[in-house]
Amino acid sequence: MANFDWLKSVGATNEAVAVLNDQPNLFVNLLVVLVGLIVQCLLIWYIHFATLKPEQKKKKKPKDNAKGGPGKK
Repeated sequence: MANFDWLKSVGATNEAVAVLNDQPNLFVNLLVVLVGLIVQCLLIWYIHFATLKPEQKKKKKPKDNAKGGPGKK
């Protein structure tokens, strides 16, 4: 049987620990859902990044100190 007494140190009540000790599948389901949401967010970010048009991407500005500031001619 699972032992979730370590959750008391992070603020879980005695009733919550008793429920998790009785039904550990709730904790496993929570972890599976969190991992699934993280993977989904990463997939959405990758699709967004991969489908950017070239004009939407940030252009790198060349750092050329020889030109001087905008006030110099």
